[in-house]
Amino acid sequence: MMPMAAFSPRGESRAPWDRVLVTGGAGFLGSHLCTRLLDAGAEVDCLDNLSTGRAEKVAHLAGRPGFRFLERDISRPGGAGALSGPYDLVLHLAGPASPGARPDRPVEALDAGSLGTRTALAVAGRDGARFLLASSPPVGPRPRGHAPDDADPVGPHRACAEAVRFAEALVAAHAGAHGSNAGIVRLFAGYGPGMRADGGGTPAALIEQALAGRPVTVPGDGGGRHPLCYVDDMVDGVLLVAAGRSVRPVDIGGDEEPTVAEIARLVIELTGSDSPLVFVRDPEEGSVPPRPVTGFAREIFGWLPSVTWQDGLERTVAAFRGRREPFPAPGGQTTDGRAGEEWCA
Repeated sequence: MMPMAAFSPRGESRAPWDRVLVTGGAGFLGSHLCTRLLDAGAEVDCLDNLSTGRAEKVAHLAGRPGFRFLERDISRPGGAGALSGPYDLVLHLAGPASPGARPDRPVEALDAGSLGTRTALAVAGRDGARFLLASSPPVGPRPRGHAPDDADPVGPHRACAEAVRFAEALVAAHAGAHGSNAGIVRLFAGYGPGMRADGGGTPAALIEQALAGRPVTVPGDGGGRHPLCYVDDMVDGVLLVAAGRSVRPVDIGGDEEPTVAEIARLVIELTGSDSPLVFVRDPEEGSVPPRPVTGFAREIFGWLPSVTWQDGLERTVAAFRGRREPFPAPGGQTTDGRAGEEWCA
């Protein structure tokens, strides 16, 4: 279960994989993973159907040796045969993210969690590769003192929740029944350069509001907390888990939990914006968002987040200033929003 001792995900050593498949690789986290893997000496096939990912996120990798972009849908028939490999590692990010989701694309979410995960597992099994599912917290926000309601598969926002549950169950079943080298990493509240602002998440939406001079809106009294995890730390965690053989789900998330109001005030300060801070109705008032339990990641894999939320926010604001590009209309999704506000979140 221990990771390879010689492997350091920050680039001090070579990656223990020669060739890697990253599904959902043109999303926020996927693009960062592709970059880090190439920097560590691995060849990378980045697969994305671009229904929600964006080709420009990996455009800077197009000329690099060992990088190949494949515009395909992992959920479609024949997907495994189109991926020649052979791969040493399959990172499966092309699936639904948060169970507390907008039901924008319920069928696509269920297909991604079922057919897409099955195809990605088949590719890994064919090549004897390590397989890692990038998943999300098992339940969404819930009222204080109440257990999660996992019994109703047709209730509001359940398509993504059921897709996540099925994908994790499928990975665990493969590991148990077939001895597959397959694992699960659950990602909480990732943020950083390249994240989308149109998913309504924190802190991207707040940064975009401030840069545009619009009111920076905070739900409720602004006391809701977010276990923010900077994307570089999240990539570290994913690759450390990938380099091990753990089947047990591993939580990767921040150990700092600033309030939304604290995040919003720092955003206004960092952007130099004159935007007012406006408190609005909180549709999830009284709910408790899931928190990562990172003891396993720390004790077994030696993972520790190194970027404070203030430093990470400063880097993210700088990146948003640099790009200032138009975003898709609100309601868009991404292939790997597990890392933050996107996809089904």
